[in-house]
Amino acid sequence: MLEIMGLVAGYGRLVVLRGLDLKVPKGKVVALLGGNGAGKTTTMKAITGMAGISGGRVELEGRRIDSEASHHIHALGLALVPQGRELFSRMTVEENLELGAGNRVTGADRRARLEEMFGYFPRLRERRRQPAGTMSGGEQQMVAIGRALMSQPRLLLLDEPSAGLSPIVIAEMVRIIQRLNEAGETILLVEQNIRVALKVASYVYVMRQGRVVLEGNAETFSDDDAVFRSYIG
Repeated sequence: MLEIMGLVAGYGRLVVLRGLDLKVPKGKVVALLGGNGAGKTTTMKAITGMAGISGGRVELEGRRIDSEASHHIHALGLALVPQGRELFSRMTVEENLELGAGNRVTGADRRARLEEMFGYFPRLRERRRQPAGTMSGGEQQMVAIGRALMSQPRLLLLDEPSAGLSPIVIAEMVRIIQRLNEAGETILLVEQNIRVALKVASYVYVMRQGRVVLEGNAETFSDDDAVFRSYIG
């Protein structure tokens, strides 16, 4: 589905990614782990055309996208749930969700997709007329994920979905990600919460200083493995 090869990227003269290699197979959840400053969010931004790329390749199902503009990449079927959610706080839940559909889903299909999101997130149906900014952090994260899913993405990018949430809400978020994957969604997940990543992912990459330093099947790692954790810190 997604393949990154030798990616070099950053912001102006600041180089953050230094030869990154990564693959996300269709229908799988792949987790990207690492401490602060490892380059995880920059990876997401580079994939979606929001960070400068000076070397390497990004391919979606064999099509090179590293020179495409952000709106073209989104139109090809990539949807990002950014860290911090970035909702329109004064708009209602339903309005935020409908914005996610863009031009990819229209008319009756848009209404059907909206109903599907309410199926995934029943709490949002109850609060569909409520301004998004008045909701709890967990509810806002549901809106952010639902907004991304409205465009029927081929690849869903989740950047720190558990950040700032309570353990109870994190457990619910894990169930949501697992359910999405069972329904066929392909997901690239950026996380600092090792336990969350290992619960939902089939494959794990660990980054440090803009490079992958460790990778493997999720079941080969343990969240209490000191060696594994040393790469995250």
